[in-house]
Amino acid sequence: MSEAVAQLNQAIEQVASQYYRLVILVGAPMSGKTTALQTVAKNLGCQLVNVNLELSKKMLELTRTQRSRQAERLLKEVIASVPGDVVLLDNLEILFDTALELEPFRLLQVLSRNRTIVGSWNGSFQDRTLIYAEPGHPEFMQFKQPEAVVITVGKSVTN
Repeated sequence: MSEAVAQLNQAIEQVASQYYRLVILVGAPMSGKTTALQTVAKNLGCQLVNVNLELSKKMLELTRTQRSRQAERLLKEVIASVPGDVVLLDNLEILFDTALELEPFRLLQVLSRNRTIVGSWNGSFQDRTLIYAEPGHPEFMQFKQPEAVVITVGKSVTN
């Protein structure tokens, strides 16, 4: 796991001068993404945000329609409340909920314009394509040649 932590630290430094300051940590569920993010948070003294938990709390009192209209703004509020220049995001699955009608990768890019965003991503990175879920699954999405530094747990692929 120390390899993933070293790659994350290097990627955070690398993106500091880029237009999109976005790092994606890709791996299957239970592959060690959270552990790597926790270590980086401790080392850098920054906060690790559980997106599923924080966004769910903010949407609890909203109707289904209100949730889809306000999810992006609410996520921006969650990010804005985090101190520091680097924000670590874990448990992003809620962003892929089809009822919210979000474009998760584009949203992460927008968030990364003014701060470094490091997000965990349950999926894979193959042939310069970032993949979430399996083809045929309602939440399946793929992003070709993403403008981000992508680290696959165990090895790094940079775009």
